[in-house]
Amino acid sequence: MNYEIERKFLVTGEYKIHAFTHWRIMQGYLSSVPKRVVRIRIKGDKAYMTVKSTVSGNGLTRYEWEKEIAVEDAEDMLKFCEEDIIEKTRYLVKVGAHVFEVDEFYGNNKGLVVAEVELQSEDEAYEKPSWLGREVTHDIRYYNSMLVKNPYNTWQKQ
Repeated sequence: MNYEIERKFLVTGEYKIHAFTHWRIMQGYLSSVPKRVVRIRIKGDKAYMTVKSTVSGNGLTRYEWEKEIAVEDAEDMLKFCEEDIIEKTRYLVKVGAHVFEVDEFYGNNKGLVVAEVELQSEDEAYEKPSWLGREVTHDIRYYNSMLVKNPYNTWQKQ
């Protein structure tokens, strides 16, 4: 099984002019229990089923299994997902030796922009671009699987 080591940040500045590609994403969750998440994602003209599970308590490292599936199957499975569907555009921005994935959310999460950088180890150094804001890696509210249950646009009302 593969591991995923990521750090997550809010975005506070202009990043789009630095992006080398982008695509629209729709995703839903068949299971959003934090210790085992099962996600269905349509990314551009491809689709995937992904299973993630926590490894350590710090939230940086998780198991990840991903399999490409037919787009038609993903469209069908999205109908059975929990709660709401996440809609976003993902921009890829190269910064030094790393690529940041910057997600601009729509729908119930409109206004939220989050960047993630994938690392080879939890203590790996990486260059921080000027548009990178506060780190939210340890704040589960920013997990996509939690944003379907507690959307960003409801936070100010709580």
